[in-house]
Amino acid sequence: MTLIAAEPQLFVTDIDRAVDYYVGRLGFRLAFSHGEPAFYAHVVRDGARLNLRHADGPVFDPRFREAEGDVLSATITVDDAEALFAEFEGAGVAFHQRLKTEDWGARTFMVADPDGNLIAFAG
Repeated sequence: MTLIAAEPQLFVTDIDRAVDYYVGRLGFRLAFSHGEPAFYAHVVRDGARLNLRHADGPVFDPRFREAEGDVLSATITVDDAEALFAEFEGAGVAFHQRLKTEDWGARTFMVADPDGNLIAFAG
């Protein structure tokens, strides 16, 4: 038996706004959305796949975020973090954490979607 992939499910308060962010800013494409109005969507870019699911109200309790710090919703492994960072920077993406080298040698950066889901990109 082989595990093939993981598809994190991100909770968002507005599917259309989230899709606009992932497609318009981060270069994903919309694979599908479901419901009228849509309450679920799937975005893909290369081997990265994210499921977006509507949730009413704030997705994260602010006290949880304050206590725990950088709570990741997903980490996406990339072959060239510097090039992707430059692409996102050129698209006007706001960074939660700018590109840096971690103690273990990985080059990482983080973005926060409109609902505060933190996505780390690591290479």
